[in-house]
Amino acid sequence: MSAVTNPATVAECLRMGAGFSQGDRNWIVEQFGTLDARLAAFHADATELEVSVKDREARGQKVTLECWIAGRQKIVTTSSEEDLRAALNDARDDLRRKLNDAKTKQEPRHNKHIREMAQPVPAPLPDLDADNDTDRVDAETA
Repeated sequence: MSAVTNPATVAECLRMGAGFSQGDRNWIVEQFGTLDARLAAFHADATELEVSVKDREARGQKVTLECWIAGRQKIVTTSSEEDLRAALNDARDDLRRKLNDAKTKQEPRHNKHIREMAQPVPAPLPDLDADNDTDRVDAETA
């Protein structure tokens, strides 16, 4: 895998959607910090995250975390946990799993075990010199 010159980070790519203010941004970035390692494989210019919450602090609140990466399908995760922090962590963990799954699907053969197995070494070809026809003569006269 080639190194990304400008890796994506949560701090750089996160937008606050409905239900959150810019004042919430710092602690949400801290909560989502573990995503940085997974996002680092993508360019920051081509990656966006948006977190929103519906009916914040009410029974039945719903946290939604959306991720757009250029050249890939949008990934959406949701959580209906009653505690806001737990809901954010749930959505974050689900996004990490989905990013890992998406990466695995794009890897060769969709199977890490097969991909990492040692490739068989081809047997050396026999030396077929034009002036060394002794094997051919013996086979023809036999």
